[in-house]
Amino acid sequence: MSSSPLRPHPRQPKPAGPVVLVVMDGIGRGAGDEADAVSIAATPTLDRLWVPGARAELLAHGKAVGLPSDDDMGNSEVGHNALGAGKVYAQGAMLVGRAIKSGAIFESDTWKKVVERGARGGAVHFLGLLSDGNVHSHLDHLEAMLGAAAKAGCKKLYVHALLDGRDVPPTSALEYVDRTERYLANLRQSGIDARIVSGGGRMKITMDRYEADWAMVERGWHTHVLADARAFASATEAIETYRTEIPGIIDQDLPPFVVKPPAPMLDGDACVMFNFRGDRAIEISRAFDDDAFDKFDRVRRPDVFYAGMMEYDGDLHIPRHYLVSPPEIERPMGEILSTAHITQLAISETQKYGHVTYFWNGNRSGMFDDHTETYIEIPSDRVSFDQRPWMKAAEITDRLIEELRSGKHQFARVNYANGDMVGHTGVFDATVIAVEAVDLQLARLAKAVEELHGILVVTADHGNADEMYQRDKKGRVQRDKTGQPVVKTSHTLNRVPFLIDDPMRGDRYDIDPSRVNEAGIANVTATCIELLGFVPPDDLQPSLLRFR
Repeated sequence: MSSSPLRPHPRQPKPAGPVVLVVMDGIGRGAGDEADAVSIAATPTLDRLWVPGARAELLAHGKAVGLPSDDDMGNSEVGHNALGAGKVYAQGAMLVGRAIKSGAIFESDTWKKVVERGARGGAVHFLGLLSDGNVHSHLDHLEAMLGAAAKAGCKKLYVHALLDGRDVPPTSALEYVDRTERYLANLRQSGIDARIVSGGGRMKITMDRYEADWAMVERGWHTHVLADARAFASATEAIETYRTEIPGIIDQDLPPFVVKPPAPMLDGDACVMFNFRGDRAIEISRAFDDDAFDKFDRVRRPDVFYAGMMEYDGDLHIPRHYLVSPPEIERPMGEILSTAHITQLAISETQKYGHVTYFWNGNRSGMFDDHTETYIEIPSDRVSFDQRPWMKAAEITDRLIEELRSGKHQFARVNYANGDMVGHTGVFDATVIAVEAVDLQLARLAKAVEELHGILVVTADHGNADEMYQRDKKGRVQRDKTGQPVVKTSHTLNRVPFLIDDPMRGDRYDIDPSRVNEAGIANVTATCIELLGFVPPDDLQPSLLRFR
């Protein structure tokens, strides 16, 4: 690993203005058909920037971002890790899978403390996203832990099921509930009290992030810990009832429920949060661990041994106990630039603020150098994103341009959340507007950067808005019995755009076509360092630039 200062680039002079990197969250390169909200949207700015020599399509999923296989869609966490690190690290899904396969997870001191409580008669609660989306969690991991806990003599195994519909089809909850119920039924045959005891939609309870809505976490605490929610005979009954009462509701928005007989968390119990991704697990972890917690009234805080699947925040050490160590990301871009005294700006709205700070910095809270770095959070609206598809894109751009014109920042990174957050709602027309809103802000930003004699770089962390309908095995859009397309709310496996808008580029450099076929978004870091006028450290994924 190179730790020497950045050296001036022999062919790329330092630009007079800033290098600005835009992450269009969830805006990939789709098939260009009826499912592709990006191609249907009016995007004159993106169309103008899509010029030969300054454009490419990059991998943003699977092994290119450290996931187990190329069947695994990318996500914002691993995408921003890759963009910020400039290298590919094995990510949570892969690390947990390895630890389970080797058995290392069950040899850890934390796991031994979990099952010790269960063997003494306490309940072991498993809280997390009931999904095989492999973005926040995977059912395989839950089943492996349930089986190991049963073998260790635990007689009360309770599942608190957060329903997905976001990284998987929007109304697929019963598939995951049925699979889990079958697994639990097998455990009950050996005399174990194994049940789903609570649940609710992931965007309704528990899984808030970046302190956008603590009321979500409070509802989760009441549901999972206090067993204080509407009661049903089963999780299936709860889901079916809510679907009847609220026509058109998708899984991520289902209200909370408990299953009779209630199973609140009690003194002497243990709880494992089986999500491996950190952003939406940190707040509930704080509610369990923080002695001075003041975000809401917990009413009762039982003596529960709480463990996360991973350490979700390596700087703040949240949670106190965890089963698998997160990836150790060394010298990400933010640290490289701060060491070289390059002034940096990171800006986004609340929904993605942690992505351009925490995840970008290799899962670290805070700054590397508060003298050269500026972080700005624009508060997000607390409404359904399909009702405000423009979100805070204009406000972000207002502040970003103001900051750039101050002359303080040599490098800036910004995330526009619209394509991802609105794409996840499954509302096609709103997603088209979301993409158009981002394109409009790109027009404003491109003009400002050009006036400052800077360089604008545009990419994405993964796809989403580029494929809004499910496809069959032949790639055709799936349709329901009425002929309507089947909605898709998850990310995609599509490549993402990479564009450079540099009026001074001329014939000096272009994007090397021989590199882009296998290139991923981790290559963006070295590329930006070259655009800043420096030679990238040799341990990074190589730059995409070819100099004449």
